[in-house]
Amino acid sequence: MQLFEQPIYFVYLLATLGVLAGIYWLGARLKRRIVFILFGPAAYARLNKGGDAFQTLKTALFLGAVCFAFAALARPQWGLEIVKAEGEFAQTVIAVDVSASMRARDVHPDRLDSAKNMLRMLITHLHNERIGLIAFTSQAYIQCPITTDEDALKYFISSLQPDMLPVAGTSLAAPVKLAAHMLSKYPGKKALIILTDGEDHEPKELKEAQDIAQKEGIRIIAIGIGTAQGELIPQRTDVSGRVLEYKKDREGKTVVSKLDQQSLASLAQATQGVYIQYTTPSQVAAKVEESVKDLDRSRSVSSSRARYKNRYQIPLALSILCLTLALALPFRRRRDTGAEIEEKKVQ
Repeated sequence: MQLFEQPIYFVYLLATLGVLAGIYWLGARLKRRIVFILFGPAAYARLNKGGDAFQTLKTALFLGAVCFAFAALARPQWGLEIVKAEGEFAQTVIAVDVSASMRARDVHPDRLDSAKNMLRMLITHLHNERIGLIAFTSQAYIQCPITTDEDALKYFISSLQPDMLPVAGTSLAAPVKLAAHMLSKYPGKKALIILTDGEDHEPKELKEAQDIAQKEGIRIIAIGIGTAQGELIPQRTDVSGRVLEYKKDREGKTVVSKLDQQSLASLAQATQGVYIQYTTPSQVAAKVEESVKDLDRSRSVSSSRARYKNRYQIPLALSILCLTLALALPFRRRRDTGAEIEEKKVQ
């Protein structure tokens, strides 16, 4: 936790105090020169003899008001509060292939990292969306439930790694079925975004998954990552990322992973979706955003989340108090004149 949400304002405070100190110094020099010119050194000494406690106090209060104002702008925060977001949301599930083939480097830096870069950009631009995250190989697992929490989604996207699941292989049917289960309670048109190289080791279940998606009103947006020519799959790398060994099959032959565009295009077409060939993160994110903009929305309260309470009111109140006291105090303490002193002696 950061005590201040915007600590940069303390840098601005130091700059402001420097400017004020410069103005005060220049003002004092100018005042001294004017008094010297008009009345001489003796008059300046009498004017500043013993200082003025009221003027010092006013200056301190004014500086205190400035410091507390910048502290309020820095947004101090402590303590937790539960907040709920209410609005109209569309529903989308993102399924990411985390099988070994996603290590292939026919897309820079590799297939999975490219998918993660695109998703982070996409999440930032998808507003009023409930989004869930699935990781899959031959089986699918929920990584993040359907939520509107952008920070949580980015965290789980960043945590995706090749072979992070306990099962190998790839099945396109597995994420479709799991996404249908996650989206079943929401009415209208929903979307499933699948990022994969398309290699399906269990194609027999795909037709059943397509029927389930059609029944639930799920539009599948399939994003193919890789090249048709294929690429070797790194098995071991050193600390610098240099490949030490490539993946081999049971017969000892080096495995070449190729993008299967036909399977992905057929899956998308069967659900009135769209197939997108991965190019760059920004281009793919823009196409996906365009594909989901007409999804049905439903009004409800999104999932609750905790956040730190903003306490700017405290330093702001102290700033106003200091400024009010500084304005209320006189510029100088009233000194008795010689005539008034003689009058008091007589009395």
